[in-house]
Amino acid sequence: MASEKRNGHRRVAIVRGLRTPFVKAGTVFAGLTALDLGRMVVQELVQRSDLDPNVIDQLVFGTVIPSLTAPSIAREVVIAAGLPMKIEAATVTKACATSIQAMTTAANSIAVGEVDVAIAGGTEAMSDAPVFTSRPLAHALAAASKGRSLPEKLRPFQKLKATDLVPVPPAIAEYSTGLSMGESAEKMAKENGISRDEQDRIAWASHRNAAAAWKDGRFDNEVMHVSVPPQYEQTVTRDNIIREDSTLEALGKLKPVFDRKYGTVTAGNASPLTDGAAALLLMSEERARALGYEPLGYLRSHAYAATDPGDQLLQGPVYAVPTALKRAGMKLSDIDLVEMHEAFAAQVGSNLQALASKAFAKKAGWSEPVGEIDRERLNVTGGSIAIGHPFGATGARIVTQALNELKRRNKNTVMCTVCAAGGLGAVVVLERA
Repeated sequence: MASEKRNGHRRVAIVRGLRTPFVKAGTVFAGLTALDLGRMVVQELVQRSDLDPNVIDQLVFGTVIPSLTAPSIAREVVIAAGLPMKIEAATVTKACATSIQAMTTAANSIAVGEVDVAIAGGTEAMSDAPVFTSRPLAHALAAASKGRSLPEKLRPFQKLKATDLVPVPPAIAEYSTGLSMGESAEKMAKENGISRDEQDRIAWASHRNAAAAWKDGRFDNEVMHVSVPPQYEQTVTRDNIIREDSTLEALGKLKPVFDRKYGTVTAGNASPLTDGAAALLLMSEERARALGYEPLGYLRSHAYAATDPGDQLLQGPVYAVPTALKRAGMKLSDIDLVEMHEAFAAQVGSNLQALASKAFAKKAGWSEPVGEIDRERLNVTGGSIAIGHPFGATGARIVTQALNELKRRNKNTVMCTVCAAGGLGAVVVLERA
């Protein structure tokens, strides 16, 4: 059977996906780096796929919180994983959509015939977030390094103020707006009328569905076990954020975090800071068939969009959905399952509302709304609120989870959406046949 082409390009197969357990920052992976986690998942993916490393042409990988010691994370993953040095590598970043960007970058290279086999994914170690020095202290350290004697090395520090010695943590606010993502989610909840009860129900469904997926063994083949270095005395086998005993009553008792008086966003209806990594094995359909693989699925279309971060920061994916569907030649009603990244339940509620809203369609310049998403087909094995959200890894996690669930249900199409900082949004449409 001849392979199918889309728009004159080769069809891209997602052969396999794998991730580490996703764990709360500061817990079992606290001593690991993003490179450690990325190396582990790539090594395991290659081994589980029974793949000859010499056939890999490219690795595209990303991380959102940059490592000061390994900024070219993709190339460092190739080297640390012991893969052939000839493998070309590219580091990408697109906030929470980083591993979606990694996947589509690799997929585009495959589609146009530049490469045949690629690994794409992302990694994040929020436990190892960099802490910076102030600009004056940085200048003093640089000047001191040039000193030839002790007095010359000490002289640059004499002009420093006490405040110059205070460490500078990574920014948690949007540079353009000054608002944190949580504050922006709170703003969206208020402007869109997403109630506290609605948010808590979204969070409860996330925990309930993820717990059921673990209980049924649905995650067993897509989550590797990690023996934690350097002692290797502890082996992590499961996500540690999911609450099997989560209830609406318990979620309802949590206090708002970002607007303590009038707010609705809590620690319970928001994704937590998380450590983890995820990776995908991509091939051209022809190469997958030649190597004897049965792909999990294929990339049918993808689209990116952006909106004003000062308006509704996390509505970016909504603007990308119509384009992704048009490129796929589909309507929302043709889609079997939907995977929506849960940065905040307020964002999920806002995205769902916008897709079905005539007022939003008019604002966006569309002739009609995209449509309403059936909640029974949404995040059916849990989402980022329950599973966790290592920024660079979430997209690859969602793709793997979505395709495995399509196979289990014997369905054909899934749409995955990811919101990202800066008002960015990513959407991919995947199919099994």
